[in-house]
Amino acid sequence: MEKHWPQVLNIGVNSWQIRVLRALKDCRTAAMGGHLDACTDCGIVRISYNSCRNRHCPKCQGNKRELWIAAREAELLPVPYFHVVFTLPDTLNRLALHRPKEVYDALFEAAWGTVSTFGNDPKNLGAAMGMISILHTWGQQLSLHPHLHCIVPGGGISNKGKWKTAKTKGKYLFPVNAMSTVFRAKYVKAIKAKVPGLDKHLIDGLFKKEWVVFAKRPFGNPKSVIEYLGRYTHKIAISNHRIRDIDRKTVTFSYKDYRNGAQKKLMTLDAMEFVRRFSMHILPKGFVRIRHFGILSSSGKKEAIPLIKSQFPQVALVPPEPRSLEAYNPKLCPHCKTETMVNLEILPKRGPPTHAKLMEKVRMQK
Repeated sequence: MEKHWPQVLNIGVNSWQIRVLRALKDCRTAAMGGHLDACTDCGIVRISYNSCRNRHCPKCQGNKRELWIAAREAELLPVPYFHVVFTLPDTLNRLALHRPKEVYDALFEAAWGTVSTFGNDPKNLGAAMGMISILHTWGQQLSLHPHLHCIVPGGGISNKGKWKTAKTKGKYLFPVNAMSTVFRAKYVKAIKAKVPGLDKHLIDGLFKKEWVVFAKRPFGNPKSVIEYLGRYTHKIAISNHRIRDIDRKTVTFSYKDYRNGAQKKLMTLDAMEFVRRFSMHILPKGFVRIRHFGILSSSGKKEAIPLIKSQFPQVALVPPEPRSLEAYNPKLCPHCKTETMVNLEILPKRGPPTHAKLMEKVRMQK
């Protein structure tokens, strides 16, 4: 992106997107500043540049993802979980580009409204349910494809405080055709409230579309839920390993063609078109893309999780494999593996010192 930065400023992205793109461009470079360390034992010198910590950065999500997953492990329930995907039709893509917060907020609202409506209905379940939702806005080719990946426990808490399992006996959550119809109605109601004065032709077009709610088979066990969370929670539009080649004019990346059996293929885009597509997936400032609802919300789970677990005393959850959450130790020398690294200098946003100054600092430390 460094080579094309002057052009990036003129492709029509807004000021917030420019700010995010600049952070990604400067991540772990001299432009971010850093610190100069040296080992008092073996004399090795290490220059470490600061990371941007932006949630859209492919280099800054690993530790955040592990910490988030570790917190969710303690909340796992000894019940079946379902994976449900709510997808918006491409009719809304233009509106999503101009009013992303409203479009995506309405998606969360309509998805939870659909699940809770079916859950509260005695014909289906008659219990209070919960849901964890993760927003993805992209397709494999970086096109705009807003959808929610939802993890839903297969049951809920009745008015008497008892756990009720879904009547489908674990085969599916609720009928997807019926859910699709309810989801469409709830979304249209939500977006009309959030964006008054929507074009009537747009609304009519939404009702003409066949909306899709996709329900996968239930997870096999709690470990499968954790593995799923690891893949989807802190994912970004495209990761570094998918980018195969960059030259002065183009970017080539890999993608899966799901219309042809998920075959792996390559796509080459003009560099500015690549940046434009990536920018479509930069979320509004402060937007929350992982949300918890119902008995899994921040307030609901404090009572619901212990209550549900107490009703399954004979069921022992298989503890997940330990996850590597070791914090970075700045004192550990990468060469002699002893805690003998000392800080020589905090680097401002102007790069490292010259070689002569560097050697003098190391000499003075010994």
